[in-house]
Amino acid sequence: MPQNQTPKPCPCGRLGAARQPLSFASCCGRYVEHFADAPAPDAESLMRSRYAAFVLERADYLLATWHVSHRPASVEFEPGVKWLGLEVRSHRPIDDTHAEVEFVARQKPMGGPAVRLHERSRFVRESGRWYYTEGEQFQ
Repeated sequence: MPQNQTPKPCPCGRLGAARQPLSFASCCGRYVEHFADAPAPDAESLMRSRYAAFVLERADYLLATWHVSHRPASVEFEPGVKWLGLEVRSHRPIDDTHAEVEFVARQKPMGGPAVRLHERSRFVRESGRWYYTEGEQFQ
């Protein structure tokens, strides 16, 4: 990267120790770009990386991190959607293999008003890897 360019911030909005946005490469990129070698260490990191994958339209990562019991055959992206941000409200480990993450993701469809998705997502850990199972949406 040229000296005068700063790394692109991660779409998930996670901040580092200095309260500065982490770069994609040092945040969710290590999971999205290296799925086979770098599993997300916890359910919150997986949820954040899945949000980044939606922003970047990475269906391969989304499908790979969806638990087989709930995985759809494919993932479709709505053309022209602009993702506006992610707020993680809580990360609750239930036990060693189950966790929940509550979040609000905002997006603006092309030609429409901004909308928010408020969800409590459920995750399961199998063979050392976290997977998204399903979510409960709030109004």
